[in-house]
Amino acid sequence: MSATMSSSHMSALLERIAASSRPFASHGKVASYIPALASVSPHKFGMAFASSETESEVVGVGDYLEPFTLQSISKVFTLSLVLTHEPTREEHPDSIWSRVGREPSGSPFNSLVQLEYEKGIPRNPYINAGALVVTDRLVSLEGDAFAKLRQFLVKETGNTEGITLDTEIYQSESRTGHRNRALAHFISSFGNLHNPVDLVLDHYFKQCSLKINCADLARAGLFLARHGVCNDGKRFLSCSNAKRINAVMLTCGAYDAAGDLAYRIGLPIKTGVCGAILAVLPGRGCVCVWSPPLGRSGNSVAAVEALDMFTTKTGWSVF
Repeated sequence: MSATMSSSHMSALLERIAASSRPFASHGKVASYIPALASVSPHKFGMAFASSETESEVVGVGDYLEPFTLQSISKVFTLSLVLTHEPTREEHPDSIWSRVGREPSGSPFNSLVQLEYEKGIPRNPYINAGALVVTDRLVSLEGDAFAKLRQFLVKETGNTEGITLDTEIYQSESRTGHRNRALAHFISSFGNLHNPVDLVLDHYFKQCSLKINCADLARAGLFLARHGVCNDGKRFLSCSNAKRINAVMLTCGAYDAAGDLAYRIGLPIKTGVCGAILAVLPGRGCVCVWSPPLGRSGNSVAAVEALDMFTTKTGWSVF
């Protein structure tokens, strides 16, 4: 496959991939542990590609303009916002990497098991425990972590009306997020949360409940495809930090299926229980696929299949 592809060819490719991968949704189930998520139709499917080379042009198919909530994909952006404030030396005591690791967990995204014998230091920033620590750091740095995240996403997409809090999902997560509350209190007992637990949780639940669509999510992730440069041409992250975020996405971005999805897709990705997956193609762009039914590890069955097809047919992977 050539290094570039016209919009018409990309659109035709996405249509073929959608037609082939959509049926795989029947092998999954829509997330129900957050009650409000359970009402989402399992038949939804959207896919969008945003180019990093042609003024953030987006090509999409299916339900690519229909909003869903960010859920765990928000973790990529909160970590990025924290890293803009980081000291240059990772061993510095104020570094986020002194409070959260960079290793795959091998456990479910909301597991408490490892925290006890690792003394409240989460394995990586993309499981729930690690994301709580990152959110705590962002609260310390910015005050209103949720507003900072929304401001960044609005700036990168230009969508001032669509990227808003889904109040129903937020309230549902707040009411039923007992495992996340347990994680936060456990981390706090080791001194690894610096703000009140309820405050950190409130920002975390709101971050996960931001509405976005495939087109905007693909567009918002382009700074990672451009080695840290935003859509306005200004540098947001250093090249090193952009590289590190992509690396941790590749190794830790899909919960306890990260190795399998790296094998199948060959790109830095972040999945969410909303059924979306954001994939970064360094130097080319970003792909976002949304299909709500999930497999055993909490990753969208049809979205995984679509991204597998996409990298196979284009030859665009990091390997």
